[in-house]
Amino acid sequence: MDLALAPETLARWQFGITTVYHFLFVPLTISLAALTAGLQTAWVRTGKEKYLRATKFWGKLFLINIAMGVVTGIVQEFQFGMNWSDYSRFVGDVFGAPLAFEALIAFFFESTFIGLWIFGWDKLPKKIHLACIWMVAIGTILSAYFILAANSWMQHPVGYRINEAVGRAELTDFWAVLSQNTTLTQVAHTLTAAFLTGGAFMVGVSAFHLVKKKHIPVMKTSLRLGLITVAVAGLLTAVSGDRLAKVMFEQQPMKMAAAEALWDGQTNAPFSLFAYGDVDKGHNTVAIEIPGILSFLAHDDFDSFVPGINDVNAAEQAEHGPGDYRPNIPVAFWSFRWMIGFGMASFGIGLLGLWLTRKKFLLPAHMRVGEDEMPNLVLFRNKVISPRFTRWYWLLAAWTMAFPLIANSWGWIFTETGRQPWVVYGVLETRQGVSPGTSQGEVITSMIVFTTLYAILAVIEVKLLAKYIKGGPPELTEADLNPPTRIGGNDRDPDRPMAFSY
Repeated sequence: MDLALAPETLARWQFGITTVYHFLFVPLTISLAALTAGLQTAWVRTGKEKYLRATKFWGKLFLINIAMGVVTGIVQEFQFGMNWSDYSRFVGDVFGAPLAFEALIAFFFESTFIGLWIFGWDKLPKKIHLACIWMVAIGTILSAYFILAANSWMQHPVGYRINEAVGRAELTDFWAVLSQNTTLTQVAHTLTAAFLTGGAFMVGVSAFHLVKKKHIPVMKTSLRLGLITVAVAGLLTAVSGDRLAKVMFEQQPMKMAAAEALWDGQTNAPFSLFAYGDVDKGHNTVAIEIPGILSFLAHDDFDSFVPGINDVNAAEQAEHGPGDYRPNIPVAFWSFRWMIGFGMASFGIGLLGLWLTRKKFLLPAHMRVGEDEMPNLVLFRNKVISPRFTRWYWLLAAWTMAFPLIANSWGWIFTETGRQPWVVYGVLETRQGVSPGTSQGEVITSMIVFTTLYAILAVIEVKLLAKYIKGGPPELTEADLNPPTRIGGNDRDPDRPMAFSY
């Protein structure tokens, strides 16, 4: 390793580790907030106990995730000052604006209403209490929007000028940062992927309980909601991903050429499903490829010309001066495929589950089971499916909750490493953004501390989730079934009102 680049390389590793870890919680938080709000809406409208039990169950898992997301996000922000001070100094005027909006509007929006939702079960009328969780769900989406606007500016900087006197970028058009097509397409793709993640999580947990023949009414409802979410979100993720790819072909052609390991530009460019060989040296041995697909992904035209890595590298050198403007080709190539593969695997499993459960577990009359028994057979076009097959599907569905999380992680790895060697594309190189006074030892120390802290948090997260998932939906009390009809609750006990104040 080049010792002169060691602090930069280590700082990138540290930020990559903390970012990928933090983003495990973000999509679950976004999706579970809305799904929990939907379940509570169903309870308010119908009064059915299964919806209330499902609301409390998924709401508790949501709260665990949002707590971990906040903690890991705060730690992540320390690195801007520790390892990336030159970056922060250069882009702070632009990058800080959407982050300030995220903190002042979205985060406080979430934290205020989530407090009312947690402590307001016995103090708020059910419709007002329901409005609180919807406000939380809206807050999570707004939070994601502002953060993604900041990241999109790094991918495609707009609405700024360079003040040569002080050597920094200055914001000139905040609306351009929020509304550029990079932001809009990235927000759409990230949010749909988040709901794919939440839907798969709901399917997996529900299948776990169904295999064990527990909490059948609640888990049947949750499974169906999760399957529908996976199917719809999976389709929208594919569509939004296609639009985002077209934007990236225009704005970052090197990233997309690296994603295909396309070294020299060509028309009717193929998309390889699998490649073996030195993809980083231009000697690809492709096993399976589909002609024209890469051209279509780029321009909606199977015969359009797609520039290759060598073409784009030469253009970058002509524009920005001598240098190597190629990212890590194998990482870009494989992360792009793993992102698509794991994401679409969950989508496929969701579609299969919808097909198998479209009769809602109906059984022949002589084989009907009670609500508290596991329906081992399902009716499929008036034929009974083998119990062995249905159990196989439940086990597969239980495992699929991890697939979107893997896809999300590889998606962000592709997004960030594919932009290299730029930290702000075309404006600031990564090597120019690190803290000049930070030594290799300091970065290693902080990376060890953060990684250890995150490992401890991972153990806590897994244990908490396992505990409450295994515990299942809570039993309802009389107070749960009869919420107050006025703000502050119906109980006049003087010792209780302060609970509402927290």
